[in-house]
Amino acid sequence: MHRSANCMWMASLVCCLCWNAAMAQSKPRARDLGIPFDGTPGQWNAITDVKGIEVGHTTLISGEGPLKVGVGPVRTGVTAVLPRGKESHDGVFSAWFTENGNGEMTGTTWVEDSGFLDGPVMITNTHSVGVVRDAVIAWKVKHGSPDMEGYWWSLPVVAETSGWLAE
Repeated sequence: MHRSANCMWMASLVCCLCWNAAMAQSKPRARDLGIPFDGTPGQWNAITDVKGIEVGHTTLISGEGPLKVGVGPVRTGVTAVLPRGKESHDGVFSAWFTENGNGEMTGTTWVEDSGFLDGPVMITNTHSVGVVRDAVIAWKVKHGSPDMEGYWWSLPVVAETSGWLAE
């Protein structure tokens, strides 16, 4: 009887997982809903299909067990979107908006005033926005060059993601 119950439980779990996978794949995309876009999707139907864009990410997972502040476990990460790739120093036209009025994003004043983005867009968890901002500045100083007027400066765009995406 015990083995039968285990088999039944396992079969139920497999059915649930298959159903969830099927539902995730059946969510309509914008084009499926009739929203018109010019052109055709690239090979992967992703941002990386756009020529010149580079995207990178790192996920940090360290430790297990109950949370001990300052010790762990750690579950975090960062994503970088470089509109013209790592080697380019050319800015791109840009703008921004706030989706829900409760999110941290650095560098938006420069984007709003100039209409340009001069570096990557970084996405991380709420408490790492400042650290990631500082890391982007250090990276740009090490790998970049002065702007067209000869100035070394940077106002990186770093945005937070929160909730289940950052947990």
